[in-house]
Amino acid sequence: MQQQDDNTGAKEYQNLPSKEDAFQVDPHRVCVVLVETSHPGNIGAAARAMKTMGLTQLYLVNPVCDFPSTESTARASGADDILGHAVVLKDLKEALDGCSLVIGASARARNLEWPTITPRQCAERIVTEQAKGGSVAVIFGRERSGLTNKELEQCHYRMHIPANPQFSSLNLAAAVQIVAYEIHLASQPQQTMKLEENCEEFAPPVEIERFFRHLEETLIDVEFLDQRNPRHLMRRLRRLFARTRLLSTEVNILRGILTAAQRQARLAAKR
Repeated sequence: MQQQDDNTGAKEYQNLPSKEDAFQVDPHRVCVVLVETSHPGNIGAAARAMKTMGLTQLYLVNPVCDFPSTESTARASGADDILGHAVVLKDLKEALDGCSLVIGASARARNLEWPTITPRQCAERIVTEQAKGGSVAVIFGRERSGLTNKELEQCHYRMHIPANPQFSSLNLAAAVQIVAYEIHLASQPQQTMKLEENCEEFAPPVEIERFFRHLEETLIDVEFLDQRNPRHLMRRLRRLFARTRLLSTEVNILRGILTAAQRQARLAAKR
């Protein structure tokens, strides 16, 4: 690949201690995404944290520091291959392209809270997603301010690392290390998960975004959403659907309903 510290689903899974059924995480289908990192040393240290736990895919969204740099290489302490294949992108949506599950790390609670999980629950969901053939992105925000609300809205879950409430500030690389360790641990035989057979696929982020655009358009057409005073309606609806992890077939059904509602709204307007 080329150039490119605020940090249940429709089918159930079960713990399987059997070694024969163990599922190993594919490191090529777990992307660690760093958004607007301001210190090159943190990029290098994050790469080191990833390599110690077998992760390989590092995406850098609009870094606001020199990269590559001698400092990031020094802090990587031998994880030069991770840095050398890091992908630098201008937009978060590019980093999430092709991912079926997106998890955003954030220490800050929000006025409108997002479905929240721990690093261990995050790792379990990653193993589960990969067992179905999916790819996963774990996003870490800016050192000072973390992820914006808009960025978090592109995630299925907010991941919060429990820490000392009197001093909960974690270095970016430390947060990456915790999550990478939990992913590594969850892929071991005694921690692996197995999906029930014949499960359907979850809708990828691009389908979800199209659904929300369609939903917003329809709510305006039927005069339920006031564009001049939208308040938090769409964000609340995003939170509602994020809790359910929509399947692709469910998205198609919902969009069919929206299309029918728009058709009836147009007919009513002509009368």
